[in-house]
Amino acid sequence: MTDKPLDDDLPEPVVQRPRISASLVWLVPIIAALVGLSLVIHAWVQAGPTITIGFQSAEGLEPGKTPVKYKSVVIGKVTAVRLSEDRTHVVAKVALEKSAQSFATADSRFWVVRPRIGLGGVSGIDTLLSGSFIGADVGQSQEPKTDFTGLETPPTVTHGSPGKAFDLHADDLGSLDIGSPVYFRRIQVGRVSSYRLNPDGKGVTLQIFVDAPNDQFVTKSSRFWNASGIDVSLGADGLKVNTQSLATVLAGGVAFQDPPGPHDSTAAEEGAVYTLFNDRTTAMAPPDGEPKYIRMRFNQSLRGLAVDAPVEFLGVTFGRVVSVNLDFDEKTQTFPTVVGAVVYPARLGKAHDKLVALAKAHGDDEQMSQMMGRLVEHGLRAQARTGNLLTGQIYIALDFLPKAPKVAFDGATRPLEIPTAPGDFDKIQQQVADIVGKLQKVPFDSIGKNLDASLAELDRTLKQVNTGVLPEMTHTLRGAQQTLGNANNAFAPDSPLQQNLGGTLQELQRAARSLRVLTDYLGDHPDALLRGRRADDKLPPPPATPSQGQGSKP
Repeated sequence: MTDKPLDDDLPEPVVQRPRISASLVWLVPIIAALVGLSLVIHAWVQAGPTITIGFQSAEGLEPGKTPVKYKSVVIGKVTAVRLSEDRTHVVAKVALEKSAQSFATADSRFWVVRPRIGLGGVSGIDTLLSGSFIGADVGQSQEPKTDFTGLETPPTVTHGSPGKAFDLHADDLGSLDIGSPVYFRRIQVGRVSSYRLNPDGKGVTLQIFVDAPNDQFVTKSSRFWNASGIDVSLGADGLKVNTQSLATVLAGGVAFQDPPGPHDSTAAEEGAVYTLFNDRTTAMAPPDGEPKYIRMRFNQSLRGLAVDAPVEFLGVTFGRVVSVNLDFDEKTQTFPTVVGAVVYPARLGKAHDKLVALAKAHGDDEQMSQMMGRLVEHGLRAQARTGNLLTGQIYIALDFLPKAPKVAFDGATRPLEIPTAPGDFDKIQQQVADIVGKLQKVPFDSIGKNLDASLAELDRTLKQVNTGVLPEMTHTLRGAQQTLGNANNAFAPDSPLQQNLGGTLQELQRAARSLRVLTDYLGDHPDALLRGRRADDKLPPPPATPSQGQGSKP
């Protein structure tokens, strides 16, 4: 038997490859591509606009980490931070979500929220753990915008906050700042939101925001004043200290209130404009009205008179001094002081209204020139008076002096010049000078010599009195003393004179009793005067003496 190889008997294997193996290999990347494409499409669909925000520095900004939040909701993220071309600031590129598309408008605001500590309070404490983020605020504008300038400090008022904004005009900013509180009856109702310098450079305009519902208390007649610091005044009622709160002493503040008396209590509209006064007293004063400039010429020293010193009319402050300058008079070769003042006649109230009515009735176009002339004729003069004896401060007083000499007054001159008169203190100085002059004329030397002679004569007289008169007076007094002693001895109870006098009085009493008995008998027997007393008639017993009647029964 022939041996055959085993391989010849076995069938030949046939390898069959599946037709779908190639598609299974490419399925995974296709699925990954589809997932990635869906993510891209989703990101493209959800992506919002990309904006750029400029800041002074990149402190707290990290690309890919720093979020953008609105009311604590993330609406975007910082994707890049670069330096500006002029190297003055940094530019942060922010990708907003599609839901935050309305933030890419003209009135949107952005700022970096960091921990801040100031006089107005502490803010951004939560960023110590979570890190800084960009805060956002959106307005009502529909104008698209992608380039913004970030705020360095958070805004005090966000868009849509309930309340009203008002503008205040002031000479300077003082101690106020953004965020300074606004008070109504010592309760904080708002804050200072912004300030700017006026275009003419002659003042500042502050914008305040009063939260609702307290904005209804701002009326058309409201008065605003700077409540910063401490207002200290010393008057007839004593020392007064006035301040809104401790915060206003440090950070400043604004207060407002309606004036006393009848006023327009209609609520003010958004954006109403008011004047910011320096203190409450000035704010609550009557309306100033149109200012008038007057001038006064004094022929005396005005040491102690300073700019802003008050000008009073019959005790009512209605102006202030604005200038104090020297002039030269060639005729008298003297240096008079020219004082300029701004007065507000409307502060005189009804008196001003009546004066204006009288001026119009007389056809005075200037309304005050002729009337002022009449007042000058009645003795109206300006005087420099001492307001404080301790500090020597002087103020200007307009008052009527009945004995003031007549002066020429020209009401047509501009500015109006008010005649002056020496002040009371100057009169006192003049009177003291006159007294000193009269005292200097008194011959004190002659008076001293005559006084010495008189004193010498008086000394001689006293010596004579001591040597001659006093001894005689002593002898006379001794004699008078002896006479008084004898008189006392004579009137003593046990003296003979007293005993004799007592016996005499007893005899007079007995005689008086006998006479009384006789008169009683004759009253009963009047015929006894002719016939005499009969034998059987008995005389009535004599009345008992007070000593005999004691102890007897009636």
